[in-house]
Amino acid sequence: MTTEKSIDLEVIVDGDGHIMEDMDSMMNFLPSKFKNNPALGLNASIFPAIDTHHSGHFVETPGRRDRGGAFVGPDGWEVFLDEVGIDATVLYPTKGLAYGRIVSRDWAIAAAQAYNDWLYDTYTNRSSRFKGVGLIPMQEPMEAVKELRRCVEELGFVGAMLPSMGLPDQLGSKIYWPVYEEANRLGCAIAIHGGSHSGLGLDHLNVYAPIHALGHPAGQAIAFAGMIFNGVFERFPNARFGFLEGGIGWFIMCLERFDRSHATHMEYQLRDDDMLGPKIGDSVTEYIQKQIDLGRLFIGCEGEEPAIAFAVSQVGNKPFFFSTDFPHEVTTETCKHELGELLENEGLTDEDKEAILHKNARRFYKI
Repeated sequence: MTTEKSIDLEVIVDGDGHIMEDMDSMMNFLPSKFKNNPALGLNASIFPAIDTHHSGHFVETPGRRDRGGAFVGPDGWEVFLDEVGIDATVLYPTKGLAYGRIVSRDWAIAAAQAYNDWLYDTYTNRSSRFKGVGLIPMQEPMEAVKELRRCVEELGFVGAMLPSMGLPDQLGSKIYWPVYEEANRLGCAIAIHGGSHSGLGLDHLNVYAPIHALGHPAGQAIAFAGMIFNGVFERFPNARFGFLEGGIGWFIMCLERFDRSHATHMEYQLRDDDMLGPKIGDSVTEYIQKQIDLGRLFIGCEGEEPAIAFAVSQVGNKPFFFSTDFPHEVTTETCKHELGELLENEGLTDEDKEAILHKNARRFYKI
């Protein structure tokens, strides 16, 4: 006798929300020798500017407009979760998206530790609905290994965030492999997140909208390319890698462009012990599909993604999960609208919708 599979479209896990850092509070978590840094008085922030774009334009978002620029803390986050009907959220930084731009290795270590301790104290220790993603000082990979271990084993975070842009090398580089090896041992999530758009060829665009539109997906595509073609996913098979806040159009582009270019520009890998990734004659799309099917690769998306049904038709529903991006650009009403669009999408089955709403985020973060 067979029983009909139960589909739950009521549970929602937000795979990518954001906190607004309270810098005065966070600075209390800095080691004492760092609290007297004279530079703190210049910008009142542990982190550098995200880029020259965010502060150099007269830009308003619906989120800032509707709340009158008010700060959103844990109380505001709980109200948002209740009003939208979200069961849990995974929290990423705002100003901390720029941590890859820190050039002092000692400061990178101290800033990451202070952020993580503040996030634990303010959010994840307050409510089980808040799931933490840590910052790790990738400027000093062996220290990043230690901080990743502390984040997961001591603070109970679901993993760590890497900036898609801003670090000294591309994310497939061997210098970061010790970090991925530790993620492999821990079986945790490594999330690649955009936000810092300098150095992408957008620096002289005089309107912010196209910078935002192109910066996120371009950064994700570059990071994804480095990791795919250096075999990061298969070299560290127990880690899980997610690419967030770039939509899904960049991913579809990569499926097409990587296959064609790999077939016509054969890269001879002379050190097989050093280089994994797609081999000459392999289909890159099939290679990527394998990583998806093995639960190693995930893609954050919003509810109003025009190409979501097409993307699911190409690679299945396993990699995609819903993200709010609250409180950056969205409001309670826009999030409800996006969820409604997702639920009413006739190109998706109920199984697809369930996977995107909560099942895939739970698999990625081990919630």
